[in-house]
Amino acid sequence: MDAAFTDEQEAIRRTLRALLAAHCGPDEVKAAARTPHGYDEELWRRLAGQLGLPGLALPAAYGGADCGPTELALACEETGRALLPSPLVATAVLAAPLILALGSERQRSALLPRLAAGELTGTLAVPGGRLATALALTGPNDGGWAGGGRAGGIQARRRDGWWVLYGEAGQVLDGHTADVLLVAAHTGGFARSRTRLFLVRGDAAGLSRTRQTVLDETRPQARIELREVQGELLGDEAERGPEDGLAAVGRTAAAALAAEAVGAADAALTRTLAHVQDREQFGRPIGAFQAVQHRLADLYVAVQAARSAAYYAAWAAGAAPAGAVEPGAGALALAQALEALRAVAADAVQLHGGIGFTWEHEAHLYFKRAACDELLLGPVHRLRARAADEAGLFVTGARDGTPGARGGAGARAAAGA
Repeated sequence: MDAAFTDEQEAIRRTLRALLAAHCGPDEVKAAARTPHGYDEELWRRLAGQLGLPGLALPAAYGGADCGPTELALACEETGRALLPSPLVATAVLAAPLILALGSERQRSALLPRLAAGELTGTLAVPGGRLATALALTGPNDGGWAGGGRAGGIQARRRDGWWVLYGEAGQVLDGHTADVLLVAAHTGGFARSRTRLFLVRGDAAGLSRTRQTVLDETRPQARIELREVQGELLGDEAERGPEDGLAAVGRTAAAALAAEAVGAADAALTRTLAHVQDREQFGRPIGAFQAVQHRLADLYVAVQAARSAAYYAAWAAGAAPAGAVEPGAGALALAQALEALRAVAADAVQLHGGIGFTWEHEAHLYFKRAACDELLLGPVHRLRARAADEAGLFVTGARDGTPGARGGAGARAAAGA
């Protein structure tokens, strides 16, 4: 792994940071989040048209920039730094990569260029709010995460040559505005049920979408209800289920979301450092007190460690087809980043004093992002448990009873010892 970024990668970071610094102050973020769409449509069109942000990790053949997970992670770090309300995660991190991985050539050609250009937005709808499990980040995505064929999930059945979907899903990122929804649904009834992904148009008859009230208004979510809604199977009928494709996309998504959390944590820490240097108590800046310095030093170390893990996970997602990296790198990086963001956001509120507890101050935006991201993508202990399971750290060998017998990191550590 080469830890140095290329000139192109540095240019992506620099250009995006400058643009967002000019248009995404705390007041602009709050105003954009409270619009009906939940984001600044004009800014999104600018990010798509001038920077090609939605198609950053898509192949040039489909209108993308032909970059990879590292570039996408760097972009997400900058949008996280600004707490940018946008459909970037739902479209570029979830929907577009799934269509690329699982869709037919006709579906790719019809949808990906328009997604890359920002003409369309997309999202992934998973019943039961189990997005992290569907992406194989907090548990095996064996299909049970989509409702298990029981009530509460989404069912799909054939009718007159069409697939018809019935059910509901909550906590769908940007689900109230997405033009294309990838809906996880069960087919084949209860006894022979299997999970598939279906393309559903945002204006399809029978589709009802309601924006939900969530703690973090910069990350809009919605509840969708499907009542005999026509959908199109993603991919071909004879292909296997979407589990492998979802797991592969989950590795890239974990790296991007980890980088986004790192960006938010770094911004919150930077604002806190500036505050403790200006705020005076007993005739001196509060940053001069040793207790405050120790807390900030610990937070700095946590943010830098999380950043390193996120960058490694992004590189690992690109190198994964070659089998060159440990499994679970994405889940571990996401766990570390969410934990760092939670710690920084909590201390930022405290170190800002009384003003940090007011709704008018921007410190609460980072605290809300930390709390809601862990609810949506975690919890942290499940991310770590999943990574340990993938690496075989706690698997007992059939013969000698030693940990890591599956050949994971634990086995290699023991062999090295």
